Amino acid sequence: MAELSGPDSAATPAFVRVANRGAITACVILAVIMQALDTTIANVALPYIQGSVSASADQINWVLTSYIVAAAIMTPPSGWLASRFGRKRILLVSIAGFVAASILCGLAQSLVQIVGFRLLQGFFGAALVPLSQSILLDIYTPEERGSAMALFGVSVMVGPVLGPVIGGWLTDHLSWRWVFYINLPLGVLAFAGVTAFVSETVVNRESRLDWLGFGALSLSIAALQLCLDRGEQLDWFGSGEVVIEAVVAASAFYVFLVHTFTAKKPFVNPSLFRDRNFAVGMLFIFVVGITYLASLALMTPYLQTLMGYPVVTAGIVMGPRGVGTMVCMFLVGRLIGRVDIRLLLAVGLGLTAWAMYDMTGWTPDVSQWTIVSTGFVQGAGLGFLFVPLTTVTFSTLPAEKRGDGTGLYNLSRNIGSAVGISAVSALLVENTQANHAEIGAYVTPFNRLLQQPDTMHALNPLTLAGRSALDAIVTLQATIIAYIDDFKLMMILSLGALPLVLLLRKAKGGSAPDHSIAIE
Repeated sequence: MAELSGPDSAATPAFVRVANRGAITACVILAVIMQALDTTIANVALPYIQGSVSASADQINWVLTSYIVAAAIMTPPSGWLASRFGRKRILLVSIAGFVAASILCGLAQSLVQIVGFRLLQGFFGAALVPLSQSILLDIYTPEERGSAMALFGVSVMVGPVLGPVIGGWLTDHLSWRWVFYINLPLGVLAFAGVTAFVSETVVNRESRLDWLGFGALSLSIAALQLCLDRGEQLDWFGSGEVVIEAVVAASAFYVFLVHTFTAKKPFVNPSLFRDRNFAVGMLFIFVVGITYLASLALMTPYLQTLMGYPVVTAGIVMGPRGVGTMVCMFLVGRLIGRVDIRLLLAVGLGLTAWAMYDMTGWTPDVSQWTIVSTGFVQGAGLGFLFVPLTTVTFSTLPAEKRGDGTGLYNLSRNIGSAVGISAVSALLVENTQANHAEIGAYVTPFNRLLQQPDTMHALNPLTLAGRSALDAIVTLQATIIAYIDDFKLMMILSLGALPLVLLLRKAKGGSAPDHSIAIE
């Protein structure tokens, strides 16, 4: 496969020589499924992990954000690593490291340990999707690549569909630790398959990475995420630690910007942003990233803590969200070229905003059918966004810049997801406290409702038991309102992104897009 360098290579003996193409496809798809599952499989287990490692409600989301941030940082240089050390070698290291980190996550005994091991998971898992995609592109002819990429896209979408269901079943029947141990058999099969069937590529020892640009950007992202994750717990800028993290993030980003515009070969090519569609698409996918995983992070505690759903039931009712995304991705794939892509994006934002609007009216008494149907609509909205947004973002970008553009595009989505999870988690805690204080102000012995005979016995504010019962009710109501505020914020963000559609230029041509770029 090392000899393959372009479409014309389909006629060379290299394509004929790939006799185990089916086995290669199976093992790299297995590696993709393993990575895709880990984006959502841990969500339903979060309350159990929280209790096991004694974490607070905002701290436990570090389990999600640490993985996303590490993957975001390591995705852009994955191409350079493959070029410098060999694609097969980097893929094997990624699979082995990902499995080892997964086992360590399952063995973790504290919050610090599991967050650290999730960072390792993201670090090693970042290269699995882009390298697997490049292998599939090499072993299939240009005429066959459409089908190969459709299969690739389905494998990536397995995570949102099956992740919550499998994670719920494993947590309920075994332990939350098995949501990480499940990667061991998958990883062993993928590692053995890649070792046996995949050929190594030519190594380019002259390949160089802009370490200053990469390091400054990585430091900026990491410091920003620490600032967001620790801010609510430490009273934001009233804490010296948060101030230092904010200063480091801003300073590192300044160094990154200056270096980018002055270096001969910077880590990020600034000419990419001269393309209006790409620049707008980067902002667009950032907003999509916020609403995608942040809403999943909110749904898990809502279903299990407020509504009292068993973990398996919570996983099942969250599954249709991924089904909606997958169904609409296939539908949109047929509509592209026939319908203006900007209209498809507007429909996607509209469906996402409507789903969030519907969720602002939820209470813990909401029916399962409402949860399933609203989740399906939200997933459908994402399905209308992923493929068209990728198509229009890269439609006007020169072919030689698309490799760099893809890395930045996925970086923006991952940062949006991490920032979104941190923001909604912090707002949930702060708004719950504020709502509790506001509602609690009305709970006094002189409140006429508390003087009624039917409530006086159980909710007597003059007794310890009565005050405890009242506090539980007030906390529940305060939490419900805080969730509504978060859902409303994501609805506003979805509607606020609508004007961006008007800034996009119409995509040229009606060729089928590479669906996988949007969901790496």
